[in-house]
Amino acid sequence: MSVYKYFTEENKLQITNAIRVAETNTSGEIRVHIEKHCKGDVLDRAAYIFDKLEMQKTELRNGVLFYLAVEDQKFAILGDAGINEKVPENFWEKIKDEAIARFKENKFADGLADGIVKAGEQLKAHFPYQLDDVNELSDEISFGEK
Repeated sequence: MSVYKYFTEENKLQITNAIRVAETNTSGEIRVHIEKHCKGDVLDRAAYIFDKLEMQKTELRNGVLFYLAVEDQKFAILGDAGINEKVPENFWEKIKDEAIARFKENKFADGLADGIVKAGEQLKAHFPYQLDDVNELSDEISFGEK
């Protein structure tokens, strides 16, 4: 089964809308990458995708990647250097745990969307939205191999 089959058009819209809502509260940039399988360690794979999507090129280094390997049930949230300098080490753990609980119910879109909105709320404290803010990264979901 293709990775696309896990997400209806409505699910995809739910996730991209969550990104847009989250980014109205923060200058942080959020991306989602979904694939069937995780090749190797989940954090290593997320870091590879982060680089491949050029997320490190934001002005404030405030990009956040939500990485999900659906069939391997691996999930990571990875923040860029600008975020990691300002937030506590376990900053993403609660959001990650809540998303995983939804994934276990096969509610992948709900888990991602809820996590993204909560991440936006948290990012607002460290990277508040600026009037001259520019959307530096695409809000569209990135998908891995079919």
